[in-house]
Amino acid sequence: MASFKDISPTELAKRMESGEEVLLIDVRESEEYEVARIEGAHLMPLSRFHEWAGSLNTEAEIIFMCHHGIRSAQVCRFLAREGYSKLCNLAGGIDLWSTEVDRSVPRY
Repeated sequence: MASFKDISPTELAKRMESGEEVLLIDVRESEEYEVARIEGAHLMPLSRFHEWAGSLNTEAEIIFMCHHGIRSAQVCRFLAREGYSKLCNLAGGIDLWSTEVDRSVPRY
C-alpha cells in the first residue's frame, strides 16, 4: 500500500537547523504564502498541481506542507500511489509551525 509519513513541526525545525538540506514544498495558494511562510519553502500551489507534479524527483525525500496539513496529505497520498516513496507531510501545517516553532509566523 502506498504511504507517507507525518513529520512534526519540531522535528522539521531540528532538521533545518542542523543544516540538513530539506526539500519543503508549500502547496498553499500564493495569497496564503504572502500572509505566512516558512523560510526556504518552495511555493507550488495545489491548484497548479498538474503543471509541477511531473517535475519532482521520485527518489528524493519531499516534505509537503499547507495550512493545517490536509491538502499536503492529499498530495502525499496521490504521489505515493504514483510511486514516490520518500514523502512526508508537515503535521498541523504552518498553523502548528507558528505555535510550536516560530511564533513570528502569523496565524490566519
